[in-house]
Amino acid sequence: MPNSYTQIHLQLVFAVKYRQALISKDWKERLHQYITGIIESNKHKMLQINSMPDHIHILIGQRPHQALSSLIQNVKTESSKWIKEQKLSASPFS
Repeated sequence: MPNSYTQIHLQLVFAVKYRQALISKDWKERLHQYITGIIESNKHKMLQINSMPDHIHILIGQRPHQALSSLIQNVKTESSKWIKEQKLSASPFS
């Protein structure tokens, strides 16, 4: 089918382990930018991102070239690693 078109919008919600309030207002915008970079480097479209101290909401336009589980694993792994490397959380973050 030469003119096929796919439009997939997904809302992703990640919670901090044990729902601890570890996402600080001081660095949450930097976290949003970092996660946006991960999403866009995987060729998906970031539509909206917002967070509370204990969880984050992400609305994306997903392209069908990548499994959702692979994308989520990438976002969670890389963002947690970035938070730890930047020493943004006084408590262990996961």
